[in-house]
Amino acid sequence: MKRFAVIMAGGGGTRFWPLSRQASPKQILNLTGKDVMINETINRINPLVPYSQTLIVTNQVQEEIMKEVVIKDILKENILLEPIGRNTAPCIGYAAMVLKKREKDALMCVLPSDHYIKNESEFVNILDKCFNLAESTDSLITIGIKPTFPCTGYGYIHMDKEVGSSVYEVEEFVEKPNIQKARQYLESGKFLWNSGMFVWKASTILNNIERFLPKLYDRLVELEKYIDTEDEPRVLKELYPKMPNISIDYGIMERSNDVLVVPGDFGWNDVGSWDSLGSIYEPDENGNIIIGEHVNIDTTHTTVYGKEHLIATLGVDNLIIVHTPDATLVCPKDRAQDVKKIVDELKSKNKKELL
Repeated sequence: MKRFAVIMAGGGGTRFWPLSRQASPKQILNLTGKDVMINETINRINPLVPYSQTLIVTNQVQEEIMKEVVIKDILKENILLEPIGRNTAPCIGYAAMVLKKREKDALMCVLPSDHYIKNESEFVNILDKCFNLAESTDSLITIGIKPTFPCTGYGYIHMDKEVGSSVYEVEEFVEKPNIQKARQYLESGKFLWNSGMFVWKASTILNNIERFLPKLYDRLVELEKYIDTEDEPRVLKELYPKMPNISIDYGIMERSNDVLVVPGDFGWNDVGSWDSLGSIYEPDENGNIIIGEHVNIDTTHTTVYGKEHLIATLGVDNLIIVHTPDATLVCPKDRAQDVKKIVDELKSKNKKELL
């Protein structure tokens, strides 16, 4: 079976404000100094999935910037445009229906567009293993990350019995735990971080959508005959708002009793907020991560990002400082997850120019 990739690239990356905006979200930022994050994702899987078989699902607001920055080998017809965000289940269902119409059936991996992976060759080995597993079964397969510390910012996957070489049945998906639970999960050795990466046949995920999310499935069936026609954008605009706003985790993965997980250990980080830049950049001898021109006096454990002008810090510790041409963020590192609250506040004040 042909292998395809579906890269989800419709998010806004609100916890990376003020650098990440609706029109220029995290996935098109160059955080590593190599390339924008979505292109790093595309190139990472290229040994297994050619550019011609890589699909990107984004939203109409990001259409122009996406086409401008994404690798030119990606086919224009493989950039799928959602008229409105409805979470990951409709996004994945739409892509699966496109593959069904074009290929009848296909293997598909589903990947976020904005994750960082240090050991790319090991990641490719694990993904190849998942593709082979998906071709030989009708199971839903996910990649779980071996935890390295008791993280409270990730969901967890509880592994059950081993059914193949480093392949496990999934007992349950667990929400983000408190620190005590996270420590217990780490010590047990039976829990993995939920990476949000999946592999399955297009037919398998569509069958599961039909079973567990029938209203979504009905909309996808309505859409199918218009895919790759001039009427597709119009019909999408009509049908998409009627689709349930639900994640693939809640809608499918947590309900199915046929989910397998393959553990992975390849230096993964979802780079979800400013305090996670330590996974990409080595802190200096004072624990600081500095991107841009900076004068440092008695500054420790602080992240500074600003390329417009010099930033000077004096006698501060454990801060995040981000400067862009129209906004500046200053917050304690341990409040990095709350940056999205600033975005919510800007929305409530109708500050569209800052979103």
